Amino acid sequence: MDYNHIEYKKPFYRIKANLKEHLKNYSRLEDLPVSYENLAEYEELFPLIDDNGKRTLWHMAMYNQENLNLLSKSLVEVYQRLNSDGDDNTYLRIDRIDFCSFGNSKPFRVRVVHEINGNYDYFYMKKADSSRIYGLELEEIFSPDKINYIVDKQTLVEEHIVGIPLDDFIFRNKEVAIENRIRLAKEFVKFNERTFVRLLGDMRAYNYVVEIIQDFDNIQYHLRAMDFDQQCFEGRKNIYRPQFYKGNMELVKLVQELMTEDVSRQYQRIERVSMKKRYLASRQRTRSLLRIMRKDRISTDKNIKILRSELAEHHNDTDFLKFNNMGDILNRHMEKMLSVDILTKSEILK
Repeated sequence: MDYNHIEYKKPFYRIKANLKEHLKNYSRLEDLPVSYENLAEYEELFPLIDDNGKRTLWHMAMYNQENLNLLSKSLVEVYQRLNSDGDDNTYLRIDRIDFCSFGNSKPFRVRVVHEINGNYDYFYMKKADSSRIYGLELEEIFSPDKINYIVDKQTLVEEHIVGIPLDDFIFRNKEVAIENRIRLAKEFVKFNERTFVRLLGDMRAYNYVVEIIQDFDNIQYHLRAMDFDQQCFEGRKNIYRPQFYKGNMELVKLVQELMTEDVSRQYQRIERVSMKKRYLASRQRTRSLLRIMRKDRISTDKNIKILRSELAEHHNDTDFLKFNNMGDILNRHMEKMLSVDILTKSEILK
């Protein structure tokens, strides 16, 4: 069975009024001075080359000077809103705008430089759709990380997530003995559990990063998703489990080598307890999101039927078979995995 089959041409689902209201309530909705469509008005694209002389998936976008001046001023303002609540900083300038045509969101990556000290940062502008917004919100609630983003109509602005993509990390350490391997194995077990509980798909090796943390006496690792396109869209259950992707096999082998099944299950339980605590700390926000999600359309009938059938078997719960949208499926799945009642009976009946 091919668990790596992903729908590259996932349809875009427009952000509806009730989801916009949720975003407004939690300070995610703003009127921005520039849109994704404005960035798409480039004149030429030049391929970007990595340090090894190979072409990347990114291209540098070129604009006419008048358009570039307008874009630069607006993009600096967007960066300020994203990171400092709009505080003025006259020392910032836009150094480069890159475009990637790979995947669904076709992002622009904007590089911002501080002219005084040369320090730089990135942020992204993407086409926004409902499934990606639900993914970002669920990341904010159920992961140990906070994620900064802004939505304006069909434009999504996301902060840069720091780390090394797993495929790059594996390549760099091909002939190297990774320090503190047991901690990396533990983190993969927890990451695998976290993505399955909240049904975030497509965690192939280039869609999440390894953050390397120097502790006082050793190295720590943290795995973090950086792509949220496939939130509750795909049908196959195992698409939501990173352990079944070929590119993640090095970490799967590491877990098998260093952990017994009992230890692995213990780390899974620990992660579920942590997610339950995060839900309890954000109960109102979670309920608001799921109420909206249950009335929204973010997948196909085919995918919904496949996923509800596989999760009914996984949980030995035939109630899954009566659900006709991903919001209901996700709600019931998380309740089963976290041993909580998320929505009240009156909310479910609405």
